[in-house]
Amino acid sequence: MTVSVLVVDDSGFFRKRLTEILTASGQIKVVGVATNGREGVELAEKLRPDVITMDYEMPVMDGISAVREIMKRQPAPVLMFSSLTYEGARVTLDALEAGAVDFLPKNFEEIARDSSQLQKILIERVLDVAGSRPGAKPSAPPPTAPPPSPRSPAPARRSVPERPAIPDRSSRPSAPEPEAPARRSIRRGPAKHYSVVAIGTSTGGPVALQRVLMALPAGFPAPVVLVQHMPASFTPAFAERLNKLCQIQVRQAEDGEMLKPGVALLAPGGKQMMIENRGGQGRVRILPGDDRLNYKPCVDVTFGSLARSFPGKTLGLILTGMGSDGKEGCRLMKQSGSDIWSQDEKTSVIYGMPMAVAKAGLSDEILALDDIGPRLADGVS
Repeated sequence: MTVSVLVVDDSGFFRKRLTEILTASGQIKVVGVATNGREGVELAEKLRPDVITMDYEMPVMDGISAVREIMKRQPAPVLMFSSLTYEGARVTLDALEAGAVDFLPKNFEEIARDSSQLQKILIERVLDVAGSRPGAKPSAPPPTAPPPSPRSPAPARRSVPERPAIPDRSSRPSAPEPEAPARRSIRRGPAKHYSVVAIGTSTGGPVALQRVLMALPAGFPAPVVLVQHMPASFTPAFAERLNKLCQIQVRQAEDGEMLKPGVALLAPGGKQMMIENRGGQGRVRILPGDDRLNYKPCVDVTFGSLARSFPGKTLGLILTGMGSDGKEGCRLMKQSGSDIWSQDEKTSVIYGMPMAVAKAGLSDEILALDDIGPRLADGVS
């Protein structure tokens, strides 16, 4: 099946270059181009493309406003193009919260220096995004978040499973609201003590992590480590954003830092994060990214280190994301006696990573996105 794409960008050179790369595959057809966000919204409604590529800085209407309008009128998977800068990261995170599925650097040299590799990455990303669920529907409509409890200020600062069928455009759900999920008790038996709670995710992860972590109380009893596939320039802004929204503290992990209850440490982009056991307390090791690994940071690396450092004492969670990163790490954790939860298909933007874990028989529980935070709050002691 040919995937239809709408290209929205105010640069004529970029529109032409992207169109040439995508159409050369034979699997993708560019059905329209727009020079600003307003044109993009109108063409999205008229053409109903399978995927929309979107710039963020444009005249008449910017990319984020355009994404919000598209999600209200006729939701479609949106792939953002942005700069790999701190400000670019903040804008991209806003776009993801507005309903965009994924992002890529607008400077093609930052994706790949070799033209054939660039073409492969762009085409694969568009095809994967085409099978996503933009603004995957939460398990229940979220109410307004309660005021956060007081807490201490935080310190300053590719293998892919088979692609799902392209969803029916007429039944797309609307984009999620940036509010805390409904607080409800779903305890299944007595609460259990874990030395570490580890969460791994990729595509759709920034919004999913936000929804999960916003449901945790300031006094959450376990340390949390987060692995999100994200460039090095994006993770500081993402940690800052989460810290402002959540009751627990969230910050980017630093080498040598000790894990603490009620604090979530985000693996820095472009590097690998491992956890050591120092007298029963977790200690972070940040290592250079290995070019032999597809992902930096890699969920398998962090989860594998936890299987060795805290056997039988870790809870691993795999959220939405393309590919299968995390499956082998979960297997090692499971073999050591630890517990594994994964996100369900209905609420995943892309059911790749959690599907790989579930199909391998590694998931102790499969949960809807908005059930994961309350389940953690009730089930971890």
